[in-house]
Amino acid sequence: MEPARPLVLVDVDGVLNPARSHAPGYRGQWVFPGGLAHRLLLNPSHGPLLTELAEVAGAELVWASYWRNRANTWVAPRVGLPPLRFVPIPRRWRSRTDRSSLGSWKARHVAAWAGHRPFVWFEDDADAVSRLAGQPGLGRHLVVKVDPVIGLTEAHVEQARTWLDDL
Repeated sequence: MEPARPLVLVDVDGVLNPARSHAPGYRGQWVFPGGLAHRLLLNPSHGPLLTELAEVAGAELVWASYWRNRANTWVAPRVGLPPLRFVPIPRRWRSRTDRSSLGSWKARHVAAWAGHRPFVWFEDDADAVSRLAGQPGLGRHLVVKVDPVIGLTEAHVEQARTWLDDL
């Protein structure tokens, strides 16, 4: 039996769309998913950088974002990515009895979806890292913590590449 193909999971807000980045290459753009205006700060070099990472590692790129499939319409073409599968993270993340953070909620659904498959996850929420640690039956994984003000850097991608090379 062949080993499971690893996953490269990518968040949008805070990772590809930082709060504000002074790094070269970012371009501000307005998009209107569901008729609501969102200002995105995107770098078109990220798509080729992530695509190369996935190709070299034999991995699959997947959205792990509340943007879900909307990332294929509003983000992917602006950063140079093809349409990708997405982790089905429910929009409603907190009930009256659920006191988990947004990152914990997302991590729980990422863990359930990824299961035993190895994955690297570019994520800006620190709660996601601690939440994954407690998930039973989770495959090997690395969460690359991205500063939500700066966004994804080549150093983050290199960290992921090194980890994927060791699988």
